[in-house]
This record gives sequence, structure tokens and C-alpha cells, in this order.
Amino acid sequence: MVEEVKVAYVFPGQESRQVGMGLDLYVHYNAAREVFDEVDKALGFPLSRLCFEGPEEDLAQTINAQSAVLAVDVACLRAAENITDFTLPAATMVAGHGAGEYAALVASGIMKLGDAVRLIRERGRLMNEAGRRRPGGMLTIMDVDRDIIEGICITTGVEIANINSPDNIVVAGDEQKLAKARRLAQVKGARRMVPVKVSGAFHSSLMEPALEGMINAVSQFKFEAPTIPVVANVTAQPMNIVEAIKEELISQIAHCVKWQQSIEAMLARGITTFFEVGPGDVLTKYIKNISPGALTYNISNAQSTSEIVRWRKGGR
Repeated sequence: MVEEVKVAYVFPGQESRQVGMGLDLYVHYNAAREVFDEVDKALGFPLSRLCFEGPEEDLAQTINAQSAVLAVDVACLRAAENITDFTLPAATMVAGHGAGEYAALVASGIMKLGDAVRLIRERGRLMNEAGRRRPGGMLTIMDVDRDIIEGICITTGVEIANINSPDNIVVAGDEQKLAKARRLAQVKGARRMVPVKVSGAFHSSLMEPALEGMINAVSQFKFEAPTIPVVANVTAQPMNIVEAIKEELISQIAHCVKWQQSIEAMLARGITTFFEVGPGDVLTKYIKNISPGALTYNISNAQSTSEIVRWRKGGR
């Protein structure tokens, strides 16, 4: 008897945005076109045009970037699900990185797409406003052990905002503290450091001014019990209860995204194959760094969507 392969869908977040994303899906797949049309209707303006045409400075704004990536994530998923001669393997678990968690909610049946895009747009507005009230930024530090980065945080006052993989950790804080952290990381042997292009110190305590508004926003939408467990960013554990999901959405904006731990939790539960669903391949790179033996596939555009038949033809 052939052992059943356990699959997870993972959805990228804000940093995967790029002008032109989703356009080829819109052209080639009716299911993707329906997603963009639904999002535009829900928001009352053509977000799809911003995805397809930019300009980059407008797409990069937090209030736009998060909802735009959600739209493309779901468009990729719907296109893959609706290829007539192929069935996308069912997911045992789903997860999303940061803003990508909202696509995971849609995939698991927790939220309807129209509700999810309205909520994430309010999330983006609140986070941007918090960034103005308590200014800060984010810095990716690569090739430095986590315990060393934890020591840097203690010394400089920055906070770990993303644990993406063993060699990719993001810290957040005000600009003065980030400058100190950069200098200390260089002393500790950091070979690569890259500022994250966002409007604040996301996933850190500097986002706390957004929490009250987020509590109010979450209370206005309907949530259903998940059909597929969603692995939470904050706890790195599967969520099956609506109240836990609501709490995750609120606390996530001011707490660390534990992506490495989330992938490890899925691996521990038998997941062997990951489909990154959305623009780019950043999550695939993280997963390969966390677990080189994991099987990974990308569904990011029309070409990759049409090529997923290889997953079945390979006998998996």
C-alpha cells in the first residue's frame, strides 16, 4: 500500500509583491479573473489594476500591498484548483507568512474572500498609522545564529520580528536602535543585512497602537470553523477554533512571525510536500533552508500553474 503524501499550502505575504503580479493569471484563467473582479468589487476600486500596472510606489504602500498580495495568492490557488484536466492535491494544513495568513484563512474556509480583503486592508491602514505614531523599521540579518541575534536584541533594544529560517532572521525597532543592531551584527560576523521595505516596525511592540483598532475590525466579520487547520504565525501551532484564529489575527501584527517553527511543526505532523501559492518563491527558499529534503512546488503565475501536473505525473 502506497503511503499517502501529506501536503501543505503556504502563502507569501507583503514582501512578495511586484508590479505585474497576477496579470497572466487574469488573462489565462477565468477562476483567477473572478477573484480579481470580486476583490475590486469588495473594495470599491480597481486593486487589480494596481497589481497589474503599478506604479510601484502606490503598490508598495502598506494599505495596498497586503490586500494586493492576498488577491494574487487566492487567484493562484483558484486557477490551480480549476485546471480541467488536473486536480490540485488536497492540503492537510495551510499557513501564510504575515499578511499571507489571510489567504490561508480563505483557503481553509474560515473567511470569504470579500471579507478577508476588506479586513486585511484595514489591517494595512492600522499598521501604517501605527508606524507613523511610533516610527521604526525592519532589518534582515543573514548567516548569524539566532542566539547571537537574541543577544543583539538584548543589547540594543530591537526585537525579533520574523524567524524565517536558520540563516534569515528579521529584527525590528526604531531607527536608532536598528543602527546599533546593524553595527553590532557586523561585529558578530553578519555578512549580509538588508533593510525591509515596509512603513514601520511590523510584528514588534511598536505596532501596539494598532491593536485596539484591530480588535474592533476583527469583531465586524464572520468567521467559520476551518475545514483545514491553519498553522499560526505567533504560536506555530495548528488552529481549529474560531476564537483562537481571531486572537491570532489581532496579536500577530505586534508579535514575531515564527515561520521556521511553523514549517517544523508541519514537518513533525507528517507534511512532506509544500506548495507555495502566490507571487515569487521566497517561502520555498526558506523551506529548503529549514528542511532540504522537503518537496516544494510553486504556483506563482500562469506558467507555473500549468506545470503543476508534474506533481501527479511524478507519481506523488
